[in-house]
Amino acid sequence: MFLCGWLVMVTLIPVILSVNPGVEVKITDKGIEYGRQLGIAAIQEKLKKIRIPDFSGKQRVSPIGKVQYSLTNIQIVNIGLPIAPIQLVPGSGVKLSINNAFINLRGNWRVKFLRWVKNSGSFEVGMNDLSISESLAVKSDSTGRPEVSTISCAASVGRVRIKFHGGASWLYNLFSKYIEKALKSALQKQICPLVTNAIDDMNPRLKTLNVLANVDKYAEIEYSMVSSPAISSSSIALKLKGQFYNIGQHQEPPFSAPAFSLPPENSNMLYMALSAFTANSAAFVYHKAGVLSIYITDDMIPKRSPIRLTTTTFGTFIPQISKQFPGLMMKLLMKTDKSPVVTFEPDRVTVQVTGTVTAYAIQPNDTLTPLFILNLDTSVSSKVFLSGMKLVQLGKGYPLPAIRNMELENTKLQILKVRDELF
Repeated sequence: MFLCGWLVMVTLIPVILSVNPGVEVKITDKGIEYGRQLGIAAIQEKLKKIRIPDFSGKQRVSPIGKVQYSLTNIQIVNIGLPIAPIQLVPGSGVKLSINNAFINLRGNWRVKFLRWVKNSGSFEVGMNDLSISESLAVKSDSTGRPEVSTISCAASVGRVRIKFHGGASWLYNLFSKYIEKALKSALQKQICPLVTNAIDDMNPRLKTLNVLANVDKYAEIEYSMVSSPAISSSSIALKLKGQFYNIGQHQEPPFSAPAFSLPPENSNMLYMALSAFTANSAAFVYHKAGVLSIYITDDMIPKRSPIRLTTTTFGTFIPQISKQFPGLMMKLLMKTDKSPVVTFEPDRVTVQVTGTVTAYAIQPNDTLTPLFILNLDTSVSSKVFLSGMKLVQLGKGYPLPAIRNMELENTKLQILKVRDELF
């Protein structure tokens, strides 16, 4: 799949402008080189589908006069694409240049002259100094998914050499230049359509990019582009929305994404940065869904702990509890009263939670009797890690932007304080 190793991210063109991203992605020259290798392999397979039609005609050859000829069963036997650099055009797009390529063909020939003389044999064709120049545009469809197209394509064949074998092959050698010209023209007409077709073949795969990815029954995350790709001479930077929403209800939170940027590193193929905005939009969504609450019961406390969730234990601190409700088990309800605030500190994620803790006594008939309410203002620090194509931070984690079957290898995760970004 042409350039799918890196262009999958490149092709996300903005649906919404002048909005700061929650996620940034940078593909370096190493990633671009990987994509180049995939692209050349795809183009080479497409060029193998070149079909040269049978040729026939008449040519006057001195001294024997008019010769009827035909070239049939012309097939490609070898293709070489040795040099194919990819050039990033700052601020605009991508250009692929293939130089010093070659194509070898073979087929059969047949002639008739002097009315009754017939002969046949085989031939070989070498087409050298083949060059292809393809300029690509990247854009998005109406759903914000990626789409690539060809801006321009030019192809030329520098030299064509044909060699005939068997029978009266010397006749062909007398007008081989005419045949070479016809073969060259037939080949050049097919190269650009086939290369363009290789590029178009990317689009069905790129449509699998999880622009809107399901997280769980409460939330989904959007990865559409918020601005055009920033293309430099050595890398491509992409700005993705990276925002959580309640499923089917895309309500904006009462805060916006701050501006941030990737650190200037280029030693790896791909870099991905997630702003604290992404995590805070998740907190807003889950709080709005009413799922940021939890009951704590005694069986959740380690057995070796001397403190139990009973009215006897809490009666030590509040005597009225043990007097009014002696010997009962208790249950605590922790609930947020506003969205938690997530910040990134070096090597950890901190969640600031404001809410309430309501204590209940569990009656013999399992009804709950309120005992007291405490205001809660606390912070919890935790680590996050990558698991496949997910960042584990909220429950089972949430999916990173990816296309079908995409995998990350040799990943490294860093949490930085700089501009509240997770890198």
